[in-house]
Amino acid sequence: MATASPDKIGKYEIRGQIGRGSTASVYLSRDDFHHRDIALKVAHPEILRHPKDGKRFRNLFFREAKIAGLLKHPNVVAVHDAGIEEDSCFIAMEYLDNSSTLEKYTRQDRLLPIHDVVQLIFTCARVLDHAHRLGVVHRDLKPANIMMTKNHDVKIVDFGIALMTKSDTVDAQLKEWMGSPRYMSPEQITRSHVSNQSDIFSLGVVFYELLTGRPPFQGDSLPALSHSITQTDPEPVTSFRGEAPQVLDQIIRRALQKKTQKRYQSAMDFAGDLSLVFDELTFDQQQLSESEKFELILDLTFFSDFSRSELSEAIRVSTFLESDVGELLISEGDEESSFYIVLSGKVMVVKDSRKIATLWRGECFGEMGFVTNEPRTASVFADSSVWLMKMSPTQTERTSAECQLRIQRAIMRTLSDRLRDLTIRV
Repeated sequence: MATASPDKIGKYEIRGQIGRGSTASVYLSRDDFHHRDIALKVAHPEILRHPKDGKRFRNLFFREAKIAGLLKHPNVVAVHDAGIEEDSCFIAMEYLDNSSTLEKYTRQDRLLPIHDVVQLIFTCARVLDHAHRLGVVHRDLKPANIMMTKNHDVKIVDFGIALMTKSDTVDAQLKEWMGSPRYMSPEQITRSHVSNQSDIFSLGVVFYELLTGRPPFQGDSLPALSHSITQTDPEPVTSFRGEAPQVLDQIIRRALQKKTQKRYQSAMDFAGDLSLVFDELTFDQQQLSESEKFELILDLTFFSDFSRSELSEAIRVSTFLESDVGELLISEGDEESSFYIVLSGKVMVVKDSRKIATLWRGECFGEMGFVTNEPRTASVFADSSVWLMKMSPTQTERTSAECQLRIQRAIMRTLSDRLRDLTIRV
């Protein structure tokens, strides 16, 4: 039986209920001090009064607020305030207007385009990498805990049962069965050691479900589901979506490995492979042989200090793109952080609808965004038919330390030369 919404909780005016779960309700509320709407997550009073579980649920609320505050990532729902009292617990969170969870996109009649799914999972992998580096394992990653905003951005929510691996205290909750069974990793389902790779497995399950509209592991009972997760392999994605590139099967197979040593070792590794697929889906590019790629870059000043093996690494993690005249390559204000090297033809740099530069073979663009990860300050168009070499932070981080150092030095040299030329002109 539904209960009436309170008029006010703490300093927050209640405008209506957004959702209700077994332990808490979420209300649309107003923060008059900051002049903004918020989502107020409020624990059910009967849960807090429970003689056995009351203290545990207060701790969960405290952990959720603490972890969300620790992460502070644009793709994690922000926590603005929290109140943890004996008989009242609430978390004031960022309100996502006109947003929805990914649950509805796991239905076979509502599947998203493959390109969009890869982009979503890529973003989630980057968020998880950020969390894992701070010692936070989500432990309950599923479509219901991933929000899509009206701008098609991703927000991961509900860190209430997250594991803080760098905590100095023992997490008593480790003895319990935490998470949603369908999305659990083998080590979660068997109550073994949980690490960042458990989140990678769960993200692989979400990935599979968004692509196919069906769970990779099934069972009509918990023991049957447990057996499926720990013992069986799902059918390939390409069996259900013939237009999907086969490399997706390889990526998902690795994410869903039963043994952690065979799984992706980090969420960044997962994101790195996805970035290559995203480029393949985004650009209908002509295939170049390894030798042709070497020929295109061998005499460029950017690579003058690279050894042959470092050149091979750079080629392996880069995307080679062919673009026609007039094609938009970078849009002003875009937050994508790749940089590009012109391999043939020329490109035009435009700022506020005014042409400010022409770049030719061997010249770079986008390197400032690569270094600072800030929005693009100008747009770039193909001024002829061009070949480009594209490198992203995610891709370059998967090369050796020596190769990464070469790339960083080459970028710094490029920026230094550009500043020198600007000084001379001024």
